[in-house]
Amino acid sequence: MSFPALNLAEDWDFTELWIDSTASPPYVLVLLSHESGKTQIYDPAEHDQVIFASETYQDAKLWLLEDEYERVEQRLCSEKVT
Repeated sequence: MSFPALNLAEDWDFTELWIDSTASPPYVLVLLSHESGKTQIYDPAEHDQVIFASETYQDAKLWLLEDEYERVEQRLCSEKVT
């Protein structure tokens, strides 16, 4: 499945790490939410390939929860230059 790439360097709002703690070692996915609200999930084990894309954070979160991924507590936010 192929998804159009968004400009990661300029318009991301926050990122989260999600893990499948039942795997050994735990499997990690990276969620990146853009200022537009669009969200993509990347798989670092697959050369950062986008494995899921949605119009909202909530849809991406539900997709991860369906597969029993757990969010790592801390969220990384972009620093806004004013």
